[in-house]
Amino acid sequence: MSRLALRDFRSYDTLDLDLDRGVTTFVAPNGWGKTNLVEAIGYLSRLQSHRVPHDLPLVRAGQEQAIVSARVHRGERHVTAEVTIKAKGANRARVNRTPVRVREILGLVPCVVFAPEDLDLVKGDPGERRGWLDSLLVARNPRFAGVLADTEKALRQRNALLKNLKNAPNPGLASTLDIWDRAYAEAAAALVVGRRRLLADLAPHIDTHFSALAADARESRRAASAQYRSRIDYTAVDLSADDAVLRTVDVIVDAVLSRRNKEIDRGLTLVGPQRDDVELLIGDVPAKGYASHGESWSLALALQLAGWDLLRADSGDPDDQPVLVLDDVFAELDSGRRARLAHMVTQAEQVLITAAVGSEIPADLVGRTVDLTAVASPR
Repeated sequence: MSRLALRDFRSYDTLDLDLDRGVTTFVAPNGWGKTNLVEAIGYLSRLQSHRVPHDLPLVRAGQEQAIVSARVHRGERHVTAEVTIKAKGANRARVNRTPVRVREILGLVPCVVFAPEDLDLVKGDPGERRGWLDSLLVARNPRFAGVLADTEKALRQRNALLKNLKNAPNPGLASTLDIWDRAYAEAAAALVVGRRRLLADLAPHIDTHFSALAADARESRRAASAQYRSRIDYTAVDLSADDAVLRTVDVIVDAVLSRRNKEIDRGLTLVGPQRDDVELLIGDVPAKGYASHGESWSLALALQLAGWDLLRADSGDPDDQPVLVLDDVFAELDSGRRARLAHMVTQAEQVLITAAVGSEIPADLVGRTVDLTAVASPR
C-alpha cells in the first residue's frame, strides 16, 4: 500500500499519507487518532470495523459520509480502492474511479490488524472467535462474504417462522419449515466446512508462533491449538472429500429435525454456525479462564500471525503480501515478547505500527517514523 486517504472518517476531516515498504511507525499521544487510522485500513480490507458492529460511528460527527481510499500494488498493477461509508443509505465503492459493487473490493487491500482488543479472542465470548475466523475466511476467499450473507438471511427467515409457530401453531407453516430447514442447512454447511478447513490450515502456524513468542521454556513446551466446537457432530464428514459440503448439509438437517419441538418452543434456531465456537487450548487446558496474562497475549498474537502466514502464502507475489498492522501492541507486552515479536514481523513486506511513545518500539524495527501530531488534529 503506497497511499492512504481519509475524508471525514472518525476524527479525521482530511488525511493524506504516502506509505513506504518496510516498517512505518505512527507516534502520537492518546487521542490523536492512531487507532482510527488503523481502523480505516482494516475497514478497507474487510469492509467491517474491528471496533464497532455498525458503520455509523465511522462517519465524522455532523457529516453525511466518510471516504477511505488506498493505492495498492497488485503485481504489475497499481489499483486505487475506495469506499464511501454513508451515515444513511447504502455504501458505495470505486476501483480506479470506476463504480463497482462494494463487495468487489474485498481482497484488493489485504491486511492483518492486531490491536489490544484482540485479547478478547482468548478471553472473550464465542462471537469474538467466530468473527475472527469469518473475517479471515473472507480475506482468503471473498466469495465467503456471500456465504455469510446467505447464512444470516436463511437464519433470520427460519427464526421468524419458528417464532410464528410458537405463537400460533399452524400445519401449513410447519410444512414450510421443512423448506427453510434445507435452505438454512445449505447456506450454513458451506460456512461450517469453510471454517473447519481454515482451522486445519491455521493449526501448525498457531503452534509455531505461540512457541516462538513464549516467554520461558515451560510455556514453549506447551502446544497451542484451536479446535472447532459445535453442538452438531461433524466428525463423520471428511473435510478433504469433494462432497464435504453436501454431507454437512445432511448432518445439519438431521440436527435441526431432532430439535424441532424444542426450537418451536423457543422460537429460535438452537444449532448451527451462529452458535459454534473455536476452543483455544494451551497443552490440554482451555486458554480461556486458565491461561496467564502473558500466555493470553502470546496466543492472541499467534492467531493473528497465523492468519497473516496464510494470506502471505496465498499472495505469491511479494507486492501482493498483506500489510501487517500493529496498533499499540508493544506497550502491552513484556520486554521478551516485544523482542521476539519484532524479530518475527521483520519478515513482512510492509508493517504499520502505532505507539504513544517511540521508545516502546524495539530497536530492531528500524524504519520510518511519522509524527501524527504534525499531520492530524485531535477531535
